[in-house]
Amino acid sequence: MATPITDQYASVDFSPLDAFSADEVITHSPVRDVRLPSGRTLALITLDNGLDHRRPNTLGPATLKELHATLSGLKERAAAGELDAVGITGKQYILAAGADLSGISKLDSKATAKLIAQRGHQVLGMLGELGVPSFAFVNGLALGGGVEIALNSTYRTVDASAAAIALPEVFLGIIPGWGGSTLLPNLIGIENALEVVISNPLKQNRTLKPQKAFEYGMFDAIFPAANYLEDSLLWADGVLNGRVKVERKNQPGKIERTVKWPVAIKMARGMLESKIGTVPRSPYAALALLEAARSGSIAEGFAREDETLSELVTGDQFAASMYGFDLVQKRAKRPVGAPDKALARKVTKVGVIGAGLMASQFALLFVRKLQVPVLITDLDQARVDKGLAYINDEIGKLEAKGRLDGDSANKLRGLVHGTTDKTEYADCDFVIEAVFEEVGVKQQVFGEIEQIIAEDAILATNTSSLSVEEIGSKLAHPERLVGFHFFNPVAVMPLIEIVKTSHTTDAALSTAFVVAKGLGKNAVLTADAPGFVVNRLLAKVMGEAARAVYEGTPVDKVEKAFAPLGLPMGPFQLIDLVGWKVAAHVQDTMAHAFPDRFYANENFHALAELPEIVEKDKGGRVTGWTKQAEKLLKPAVGKTPVDDATILRRVQDGLAQEIRLMLDEKVVPEVEDIDLCLIFGAGWPLIDGGASVYLDQQGASERATGGTFHTPVIRGVAG
Repeated sequence: MATPITDQYASVDFSPLDAFSADEVITHSPVRDVRLPSGRTLALITLDNGLDHRRPNTLGPATLKELHATLSGLKERAAAGELDAVGITGKQYILAAGADLSGISKLDSKATAKLIAQRGHQVLGMLGELGVPSFAFVNGLALGGGVEIALNSTYRTVDASAAAIALPEVFLGIIPGWGGSTLLPNLIGIENALEVVISNPLKQNRTLKPQKAFEYGMFDAIFPAANYLEDSLLWADGVLNGRVKVERKNQPGKIERTVKWPVAIKMARGMLESKIGTVPRSPYAALALLEAARSGSIAEGFAREDETLSELVTGDQFAASMYGFDLVQKRAKRPVGAPDKALARKVTKVGVIGAGLMASQFALLFVRKLQVPVLITDLDQARVDKGLAYINDEIGKLEAKGRLDGDSANKLRGLVHGTTDKTEYADCDFVIEAVFEEVGVKQQVFGEIEQIIAEDAILATNTSSLSVEEIGSKLAHPERLVGFHFFNPVAVMPLIEIVKTSHTTDAALSTAFVVAKGLGKNAVLTADAPGFVVNRLLAKVMGEAARAVYEGTPVDKVEKAFAPLGLPMGPFQLIDLVGWKVAAHVQDTMAHAFPDRFYANENFHALAELPEIVEKDKGGRVTGWTKQAEKLLKPAVGKTPVDDATILRRVQDGLAQEIRLMLDEKVVPEVEDIDLCLIFGAGWPLIDGGASVYLDQQGASERATGGTFHTPVIRGVAG
């Protein structure tokens, strides 16, 4: 009798997919027979695209076609009694990095998209129906379809040194559609599956270490790298001869399916609604598939995946996410406007002016990533000691979590030095300030330091919105000054805006880019314009939110009106995170620079003096003002509330207008750089493609500027 997978896809014509293979780097599937110690024969497939580890194996239409032929041949050999098992592994360090998405933009219909889903199921599904057991030997990186190769196999082992294990599809606006959404929860339980399929992708695409994936139950065994394949083959032989008993403790039983499963799904849905709103489609589509995987056959689950994947792949959100993903993977790694790195000054010691929280975060990041001596100073020793205590405490936390061993932790502590003696900046190559956001204060501290440091040392300001040129106007050597704008929290946010003035030399600029890369950050070059990129556009968002409140719209209604933007938090939740004083200062800067386009209210500063300003629910969403804030606002708030549609249209059109002006003013070279800044610096979701694709799709670009940012507008097949 034919298996369900064979029944399901035997009559499907996959020939239309051949048209999408022209540019595919094919991952081949050569086979060799391995004689196991017991005398049994295992046919071992090694996935290999013929390139080194910098170009991972991927699974495109031509790759799947070849793998299908390989597996069909092995199935025939197994039926003839020539094989006892089949194994599948990858080239050095890599099993597979998932589906080859390069041809997705050429899709012409939902029907073709569905063929991609069905082909993956047909081919990978064969791993479970060869007539002999199949073993996935995950010898390195396994993402998306790479993990699904393992899930479709009978047994799985993993190399303890594998770079990452993940199902990142939800991050890209789709779902694990080659078995992951159906097979995983039935292997490791619903709670673990929710973590892997939904929660991790939404946490900046978090991946699993092999040990964690093993503990979840994604793998039956884990072996060290030194003899990984040999150990895996011996283990497989043990499974085949009955010596090794495979236990899967996390596999769900009847009680979990009837009681725990529905509760977990309900809680996950509530979490999603609280954290990301209801605009992103893929997390909810994945949730529905995980919910349905509780019962029914694998064949039914695969059919649901086929339908869901085809709908998402042809939608606007996936088209936007592919644009954003391309920016993150390619453009971000080759910053536009960055001078030759050979011009950079070698940084052997870093100075941080200040010892407050921001300065201490800087010092910790510099010492961890660059592993060079770091100096912090402040006005008095008590402040310096407080900064040092924070740094030492954070290093201790990393040590306690096992992210640093004792020797490494002690080395980092030894590299950080604090003092009130500014003469110790003399041998620093790179000095960054983290003092009060006021031009005069920054000019004063730089003026003092310039007298001490070497003539070719670089000065950097972390200003969030002030003119870098004005800050450096009193320096003897303004050409050494660059803007180096971090985002809070410093350790987490991946963006640094590097700001060039009319004086900045290529050597200073190159040093800034090299340092940013050394810190593990993505750098984008911007002109010295008010608010640079991120704060200028967030000031537009915050200003429109404030305008609506002062017209008389309740704060919780304003927050909800912004939900379709897909931002990780509402405008007032964001203000509460960055700090009301900082937000008030940025709004003042922008309203002063562009009074006709940016809204600011004097009550911002009064509100900022209150200890608590907004009330929040358990998910952190703003639900209203505190009594103190209400009392302060009451005399200033009008009686003409506006509806959600008006608020949203205002902010959409305002953003489109501002982005067009920024491009005209050459704040950045191209709109792609604005989108990169928003993705990295504001958490703008990939499903929007930053802001420009979203604004085009919503018609805001056309309304506000008479044109679009992309021609043609980036849309899905169904759009």
